[in-house]
Amino acid sequence: MESYINSRNLLTRGGYMAKIKESTSKFIKIRCPKCKNEQITFGKTSTKVDCLVCGKTLAEPTGGKSRVKARILEVLE
Repeated sequence: MESYINSRNLLTRGGYMAKIKESTSKFIKIRCPKCKNEQITFGKTSTKVDCLVCGKTLAEPTGGKSRVKARILEVLE
């Protein structure tokens, strides 16, 4: 049985079509409150995210979405 994804994001398998679920996870741009450095990180991090410049903790994992301790500037698609 062949399956493929067509241009409308539909999975075709054995004569029927099933919609592929889009990811709800997003990348976010955040700004460090201490040194004002801007970084892009994943919205559901599995590890602690530290600022690359000063080392301050910017986000912590919670088992789902991250606990962000910095200003969110933009949500990226």
